[in-house]
Amino acid sequence: CEILSSLPLQMSLYFNVYFFPFWWLITVAILYLKYPVLSDYYKFILVTIMILVSLTELIRLYLGYVGNLLEKVPELAGFWLLTLLPQLPVILFLLFNESLKIHSLERAVHIIFAAFLSFQVLAAFFTLKRMVNTLAARFRLTELHRLEEQRPGPGVLSLAPGSGS
Repeated sequence: CEILSSLPLQMSLYFNVYFFPFWWLITVAILYLKYPVLSDYYKFILVTIMILVSLTELIRLYLGYVGNLLEKVPELAGFWLLTLLPQLPVILFLLFNESLKIHSLERAVHIIFAAFLSFQVLAAFFTLKRMVNTLAARFRLTELHRLEEQRPGPGVLSLAPGSGS
């Protein structure tokens, strides 16, 4: 019985769990400092992004832990999708949109967070691929053994349709 979970992915998730509160505190503190100089449009966007990232990150990390450690494909696929779709584009928006008046500390923590997310997208993809292929092979072997058990053994007469007996 082969272990399908990924150690590099698990290590990345572990460090991400400890990095996320640090990222959140720095981002909120810098948002508080630059809030008066932002336009109303960007104020609304940044507050919405912080709420969205906070909720998504909690769900994403939980699904990553469960999917990887317990080798559950649906949970790991959910983790991969939440990483690829809302999280990575939002962090890249925060990192590269110069209208947000990005502080150097803020840029540094966004780069680290983007690196975590990029690595996790790749690691989760290859882990998912390996899990799905292995589980599909196990399923085929189980079906093959089930069919062999149902087939009559040698020396047992079988009445084939169309036989003249």
